[in-house]
Amino acid sequence: MSEELGTKQNPWRLKTPPLTSDYQMYLDEKNGEKVIVCVVGATTLLYAHRAIEDLRGMLESYGDWMDLGGADEQKPAKDGTVEAWARSESNPVGGWYGLKKGLRGRFGVYMPPLMEALGLAEVEHNPRNNRMRARQRQ
Repeated sequence: MSEELGTKQNPWRLKTPPLTSDYQMYLDEKNGEKVIVCVVGATTLLYAHRAIEDLRGMLESYGDWMDLGGADEQKPAKDGTVEAWARSESNPVGGWYGLKKGLRGRFGVYMPPLMEALGLAEVEHNPRNNRMRARQRQ
């Protein structure tokens, strides 16, 4: 019997949208909250668990391909991108989905491949300027 995918013991093994870097993600709990843990080399980022459904809902409402626009927390996100939405005061959490101060960015880099692995989105895999869109619900 195989262990459930998406746990610390059996994480999703993912690649960034350009397929140039490997990383892992899994679901966990921190301070009583469900979180998405993203392990990139020696760095661990945390995202709010609700980002999965919130991002899917936003993409469904948007209805088309959206630029990913991944950027570190200290850099501005390009308007109209997944990254900008994940920081916006107008998103469902009223700000950052990233939970570790100083490492709250890069949502547009690490979350889209997870959404693709979960069958919730389509993601482009070009060398640069990738986009994503919601996969149609069955």
